[in-house]
Amino acid sequence: MAASALANHLIFALSLFLMSAGLTWLMMRVRILDVPNYRSSHARPVPNSGGVAIVCAAMAGFVTVFAVSNAVRISEFHMIGLGLAAVAIVIVSLLDDMGRLKTFRIKLATQLFAATVLLVFDIVVREITLPFVGSFEVGWWGYPLTLLWVVGMTNMFNFMDGLNGLAGGTAVLVAAFFGLVTYVQGSLFIYVLCYVLFSASLGFFIFNFPAGRIFMGDVGSQFLGFIFAAIAVIAAEYDAARTSLMIMPLLFFNFLFDTVFTFSRRLIRGENVTQAHRAHLYQLFHRLGYSHVQVSLFHFAVAIAQGVGALAMIQFDSAMRAFLFAPFLIFQLVYAAVILRAARRRGLV
Repeated sequence: MAASALANHLIFALSLFLMSAGLTWLMMRVRILDVPNYRSSHARPVPNSGGVAIVCAAMAGFVTVFAVSNAVRISEFHMIGLGLAAVAIVIVSLLDDMGRLKTFRIKLATQLFAATVLLVFDIVVREITLPFVGSFEVGWWGYPLTLLWVVGMTNMFNFMDGLNGLAGGTAVLVAAFFGLVTYVQGSLFIYVLCYVLFSASLGFFIFNFPAGRIFMGDVGSQFLGFIFAAIAVIAAEYDAARTSLMIMPLLFFNFLFDTVFTFSRRLIRGENVTQAHRAHLYQLFHRLGYSHVQVSLFHFAVAIAQGVGALAMIQFDSAMRAFLFAPFLIFQLVYAAVILRAARRRGLV
């Protein structure tokens, strides 16, 4: 990249960071509050609208790229589909943060609608990779796979947004590593979106960690989960780099493991899996007496290790890439065993 182009990118990223930080500061004065309840990890009402800053800065970045950078962006058709789907997520999530929605069904229906919009605009998984087999076309199975991936990621990020800095800091790290991976592979588009998401998330993060002066709310967590899921598909299918769809699950592996493990455990125990709870591994970790900062820093360290793993993954043949998940899976299984054992001793589960 030429020095002049690099300077322009840095100025653009800094502008979005300042926009996000400024808007976050303003949203701290808006009386949309997260009032503590039995599953909360905070003791007093906290502004819950920081996600508005993330969304506004990210959308400003996306629109700018769409408007002025013909050389790097994907087709208008795909960009319009991504924008429409994201707007649907944002509107309903904001209503939820304002207390206008009462059931999980409405949020789930919106997530399904937004994912379907992506399918209609041809943002679809067409190829997956299996160990020993390598990459192969999935045909019409790509439609339900895309739906499951997008809705799953949207909810995963929402579920994991429960401690100061945890979701925001992870978004910053994942955006940075995914941007680096796609840039190394010759991306013309996704790495730009990644530093847009990096800047937008970082502007919020500095107000959310180490002290949680403001939360991102559903409008931030669902938007980020949805966007990360969507750009993973776009990176694999439409960007010049053709980045493997396996990269994003590896970058979010600690979040994915906690979500799937907790959901499965609650399902086996016969609990209502749609009901709010405090049984996620990260929540039990905090309830064992560790601070928000300690738990979040632990997850940041894991996310960095996963980022290094993602950089290593692109050096492997497609048939062997799945094996890079093995050490991270072993680590998460040990982590889960340690947390659950300690939680049982304390009578938390």
